[in-house]
Amino acid sequence: MERDLDPQETAEWLESLEAVRRAAGHERAEFLLRRLVTSSRPVNTVPTAEEPAYPGDLELEERIAAYDRWNAAAMVTRGSRLGLGGHMATYASAAWLYEVGFNHFFHATDDQVYFQGHASPGVYARAFLEGRLSEAQLDLFRRETEGGLPSYPHPRAMPDFWQFPTVSMGLGPLNSVYQARFNRYLHNRGIKDTSRSHVWAFLGDGEMDEPEATAALTLAAREGLDNLTFVINCNLQRLDGPVRGNTSVVQELESVFKGAGWHVVKALWGQEWDGLLGSDEVVARLAGTPDGQFQTYAASTGAYIREHLLHGLDVPYSDDDLRRIVGGSRAGHEPRKVYAAYRRALDHRGGPTVILVQTVKGWTLGAGVEARNANHQMKKLTQDEFRTMRDRLGLPVSDEALNGELPPYLHPGPDSPEARYLAERRAALGGPMPHRTAVHRPLPPPADKPFQSLAKGGARIATTMAFVRLVKDLMKEPETGRRWVPIVPDEARTFGMESLFPTAKIYSPLGQRYDAVDRELLLSYKEAVDGQILIEGITEAGSMASFTAAASSYATHGEAMIPFYIFYSMFGWQRTGDQMWALADQLGRGFLIGATAGRTTMTGEGLQHADGHSQLLASTNPACLAYDPAFGYEVGVIVREGLRRMYGEAGDNVFYYLTLYNEPLPQPAMPEGVEEGILKGLYRYSANGGAAHLLASGTAIHWALAAQQLLQEEYGLGVDVWSVTSWSELRREAMATSGVPYLQQAMAGAEGPVIAVSDWMRAVPDQIQPWIGRHWTSLGTDGFGLSDTREAARRHFGVDPRSIADAVLKAVE
Repeated sequence: MERDLDPQETAEWLESLEAVRRAAGHERAEFLLRRLVTSSRPVNTVPTAEEPAYPGDLELEERIAAYDRWNAAAMVTRGSRLGLGGHMATYASAAWLYEVGFNHFFHATDDQVYFQGHASPGVYARAFLEGRLSEAQLDLFRRETEGGLPSYPHPRAMPDFWQFPTVSMGLGPLNSVYQARFNRYLHNRGIKDTSRSHVWAFLGDGEMDEPEATAALTLAAREGLDNLTFVINCNLQRLDGPVRGNTSVVQELESVFKGAGWHVVKALWGQEWDGLLGSDEVVARLAGTPDGQFQTYAASTGAYIREHLLHGLDVPYSDDDLRRIVGGSRAGHEPRKVYAAYRRALDHRGGPTVILVQTVKGWTLGAGVEARNANHQMKKLTQDEFRTMRDRLGLPVSDEALNGELPPYLHPGPDSPEARYLAERRAALGGPMPHRTAVHRPLPPPADKPFQSLAKGGARIATTMAFVRLVKDLMKEPETGRRWVPIVPDEARTFGMESLFPTAKIYSPLGQRYDAVDRELLLSYKEAVDGQILIEGITEAGSMASFTAAASSYATHGEAMIPFYIFYSMFGWQRTGDQMWALADQLGRGFLIGATAGRTTMTGEGLQHADGHSQLLASTNPACLAYDPAFGYEVGVIVREGLRRMYGEAGDNVFYYLTLYNEPLPQPAMPEGVEEGILKGLYRYSANGGAAHLLASGTAIHWALAAQQLLQEEYGLGVDVWSVTSWSELRREAMATSGVPYLQQAMAGAEGPVIAVSDWMRAVPDQIQPWIGRHWTSLGTDGFGLSDTREAARRHFGVDPRSIADAVLKAVE
């Protein structure tokens, strides 16, 4: 909660509002409050007179920023000859937002910075000036097959440079909120002191249209995340036009963030505006000017501005002054204004801050680019435009150097004052930025005991429950138990996780300030400041953001955490697949658990709950190992191998997707010698003559076993049943090997037709058909899900034991 700086004044205002309520009714009081909240004066939060002293050498910083602007534009322009594209206008508008941060705020050892993806050329340009990148690397921008620089922040492509992927747009703001929250989680659980860390998210005003961008604002305010700052570059332009042509995006964002409980800092106007903003009438007119019109002012003559914005007012400025001030004087282009806004944000306590910074898109790139609707698509500058830019920035480059086909890169030299200043500032802040450090520290392997009960079998339980029981035991491990991070969007009880409530507890920075209604029960809901479970509410997107923060903690914080995120499988890859690709980009490690999986296994829910395709979606992600285990012992073998690969000596940058079922079924003991087959994707579970071969995954193996018995009893036909734990891993291995694929080795000598069956659409098992080399039939659950009993749904899709038997009989005719 924010501290009340003047309780007496607060009391007086409350008395006044109460008097209005009594005299005119609560509707009138609410109207006044709404007007107060939504009314916004378009002025800087920190006026010029209150700005703190600037701590750096402005002259040197201006020269550095000029070099960065030039090299960013040169890099994109040089690449454009190959048709590679790139973006210049975003960084041009935001250059000082980054420069001030690099020189005075971004602590390499503590902070996390989410760079706006389209500004990446400027970040590369600065790294070039620091000596971290070479001219040859800049010339390979967007040429990754030759080892070049990726278009946007991609940690997988540059694992020692970028920390966070921020394109697709919208995921950066969402992930940054949950990163800041995870930092507090680590601190409150005593795993790492993160009290000095700060999360910065640099965003575009157009990006805030993405629903994910504002999805977690109330979480940040509710949990008091004053370790989080959004910097929104309000250049008023999307990719093709104004963000809000007929209204004001700054006013809108101010209302949204204030309403969500954020501290709002506005840095809108440059210092030259001070003479205009002293007029209340000018301020009122600015408040009523839509962004589309203001964008026009930015590209107009002083006479036009005088006629349309300042008509009837006596302002002491010439037309040239007005063109310069209204056209380009923005707080985001003045380091003193930017520094003052950042300082105000960091000084705020009790909640997150958003800084709304106004800029001109394409600033310094010339009149043909600045504030133009098409500037996002402008991929190069002409020689004349580079000359104009050179003169404007005062850079030492001759006309002769600009007469060539390509603009030159500029560097003042490794021993120049600029280079020394860069090195000194970054040394003072702990080192280079952006920079990703991943020193792998293997975790000790778990003991055998947690896996032994699954290997013994015996209990009639669902595979979801088998997994939860396993993890509950693993969370008791003395050295690694506290590193497990259970994540649930909601309905933990659906997945049998309520047994974790009393011991692991649910994380809340507020603790538990109420008496739980079920407090008398053994498995009462229990929240705690040092709770281990993250129950995120009904938000798969938020849960994935938490998972990503935990899954990359080994690099971000040097603390390996073991997240598992359990969810309705239908609401995973289908709903948040974009975040799972970002997870792969961020080299995250952990276990995604698609529970209540399958098209027919989740009874009664129907079309939008019945998942028959997530295994296919998961198979498209190169970093994901997707498994569909049938038995508890298979779950145990896969989890143990996942722990070894991700957290043991290997330290592989992969993550696992397991689909688990909510149907209680017999759990047999693990046969001898099947571990390799479980991990590679296939082994023979039940041999009975081999006239045909039933390949089944997940819960479908029980239908296959019933069909095996039916065929033996009614037709005297003996068939073998194989457990397929991963169709996609079999396919990957077959595609990658130059020899005989494991699938063919495992089935060597197994003659007869093959019938594949699963609770998935047929395209899932069809992945391996090219390597079978004999009669192939696949049975599956193509189409929409439906509500009915499991038995009826399976008859409908033709995957029940009788349908499987019929397919076998047809295949062996």
